[in-house]
Amino acid sequence: MTAGRGAGTRHRIRTTSVVLVAFVLLLAAGAGWLYLKLNGNIKVFDGDGLAKDRPAASAGGQNVLVIGSDSRAGENSRLGGGEGDVGRSDTAFLLHVYGDEKHAIAVSVPRDTLVDIPPCRLPDGSWTQPQTRAMFNSAFSVGESPKGNPACTQNTVERLTGLRVDHTVVVDFVGFSSMTSAVGGVDVCVPKDVYEGDLNPNLGSRGQLLFRKGEQSVSGQQALDYVRVRHGLGDGSDIGRIQRQQAFMAAMFKKVRSAGLNPATLLPLADAATKSLTVDPGLGSADKLLGFAMSLKGIELHDIKFVTVPWRYNGNRVDVVQPDADALWAAIRDDRTIDGKDAGDKNGGGSSKEVQPVQAEGTGSGAGVRVSVANGTRVTGLAARAAASLTEHGYTVTGTGNATERDQGTTVIEFGPGQAGHARTLAGLFPGAYVRGTAPEGIRITLGQDYANGDATGAATAPAPPPGDPSTAPSAVPPANGPLSPAVVDSARSADDEPCSRLSYG
Repeated sequence: MTAGRGAGTRHRIRTTSVVLVAFVLLLAAGAGWLYLKLNGNIKVFDGDGLAKDRPAASAGGQNVLVIGSDSRAGENSRLGGGEGDVGRSDTAFLLHVYGDEKHAIAVSVPRDTLVDIPPCRLPDGSWTQPQTRAMFNSAFSVGESPKGNPACTQNTVERLTGLRVDHTVVVDFVGFSSMTSAVGGVDVCVPKDVYEGDLNPNLGSRGQLLFRKGEQSVSGQQALDYVRVRHGLGDGSDIGRIQRQQAFMAAMFKKVRSAGLNPATLLPLADAATKSLTVDPGLGSADKLLGFAMSLKGIELHDIKFVTVPWRYNGNRVDVVQPDADALWAAIRDDRTIDGKDAGDKNGGGSSKEVQPVQAEGTGSGAGVRVSVANGTRVTGLAARAAASLTEHGYTVTGTGNATERDQGTTVIEFGPGQAGHARTLAGLFPGAYVRGTAPEGIRITLGQDYANGDATGAATAPAPPPGDPSTAPSAVPPANGPLSPAVVDSARSADDEPCSRLSYG
């Protein structure tokens, strides 16, 4: 490695070690004889910090949240982690393994994404107040513990996605560095020559050459430097870095698969990974990890996809684009791949079935159906107006009020377990509403400006896009179970893609 780059001059590393753990460990744990070796390595975080009002479990598939910690505590200090001993995370993604165990997708969430952070448990046992439009990566630092707050990040992801996170895995730099060395290096591609000054803009000079343009193999500290490069490539954004990180993940998985499932290769990888793992209580033993590992062993490279949550810039922060993001979460909840295939059948019978958009089922009687209504706009009396219309159609309105946020553009109908049919029927009264299964129970409606613009019976018209500002125009509302945004589909990377393809945003 190049001399003169001490930990004190390094920027905080945003590493993708998390995804490598998710993939490599799943493969490595596939040999039952590794059980005793791995079991003693695993650390477990306190599950008391997990929210009580969590989304319902999915009918099929599993969701695993993978977080990269860049604290400088312990051995991480020599690798240039974040400042101080507070646990920090600038890299996170949600890995979904489909019910057929033949497909998987990893959805990255940019660190600067503005999200709502629900109440989180502090080290002294008290709980914080909820935060609105906070940076996503700040959830991991709530409580300022050296170990970070993975439960808070998990709660935040569940609030953002409406999906239940089955397991959470945190991994640090030491594990990332050790794993890339254990596998003998990973093939990557660099869009242009990269110098020390690109890694650290505060260096004051261009510095020495770190990476030459083109394909090459990296491992250890050099692999860390590669995945954290931001400045000097593309627009210098975290979005561009995420794209290169996803390419690295794909290359790492490809390298492990090409080496074969032999103990000589897998044991060092698994040992390095588990020594740096902190997991939720539900994944805190080698036999549980083995069970999860078996769900990935049959997935081909082309059927492992990497995407980023639909986004757009908001100054130097990132906003989630709706309803595109909700359509992605709905597809994952329904075990639909990004190209619209039903991947929920473990026996393979549904893996090639095209899923057709679900249409509203009319405006029939709502007898026996209980609904709550919230006004997501600044229009006075809107919830009461909707409640009157619902009552006329036989629905029982359990409550009305104002939503926490009052700038809702599109009406959203959320339903809990067993209420999907009633919700789609209800959608007939709210044309253009987005229907999703994110309520813990029952049905709740959050009225948007589209409803306010409609007539007194509830027929609504979609608001016009802001003139001259396409970057903030709302996306077309997809039908329930409908196709995903072309931007999501077109940007997806497969694990078998060429390493130099689509490396830099901007």
